[in-house]
Amino acid sequence: MIDQAVIEFDKALRTVFAPARSVRPVPGEALPEAELDDAERRHAAALMRINHVGEICAQALYQGQALMSRDPSIRDALKQASHEETEHLAWTERRIGELGGRKSLLNPLWYGGALAIGLLAGRFGDRWNLGFLAETERQVENHLKGHLETLPAQDHKSRAIVEQMKIDEVEHADTAVGLGAHELPAPIKGAMKLASKVMTTLTYRI
Repeated sequence: MIDQAVIEFDKALRTVFAPARSVRPVPGEALPEAELDDAERRHAAALMRINHVGEICAQALYQGQALMSRDPSIRDALKQASHEETEHLAWTERRIGELGGRKSLLNPLWYGGALAIGLLAGRFGDRWNLGFLAETERQVENHLKGHLETLPAQDHKSRAIVEQMKIDEVEHADTAVGLGAHELPAPIKGAMKLASKVMTTLTYRI
């Protein structure tokens, strides 16, 4: 029990403070850097910071949900999705640096809150746990679509990362549904959207 607690705590520290690593190549890494003015560069960096925080939260959610899951196959699916989200973490972190930006100063807060939500979701059973996962991924997909609409058109490197992230999020949602996810009630979906709005608004600036 103590060993598991140490492992989970180490995972949290690495997610929030250590550089993430990617097995897959970074999407768009071979593309030339775009000519961006200062405002465009700041905006692109802020959007990538939001995406980075989203991946911080995803890691915490998956960690909490996997800890509470009773089904080994579902735990394995959550861990696989978590590995892919780690790659997103690495991609967005690298792109933030290339754009001259910084990661969110509130990352420890975001991680702690998302972990608590993941643990809570897991207490309602695996089907609701998966339903929460599926809805989270759908909302993230919508956020990424919005970013593609507002990112500078010439910033092909950022856009390539966001496009691949969007593809992966759709796959994660489909996996959750395939494993038997329940559809969440509308009030829960609304509360999730409101919480996401608060997070993205703060992260764009802090």
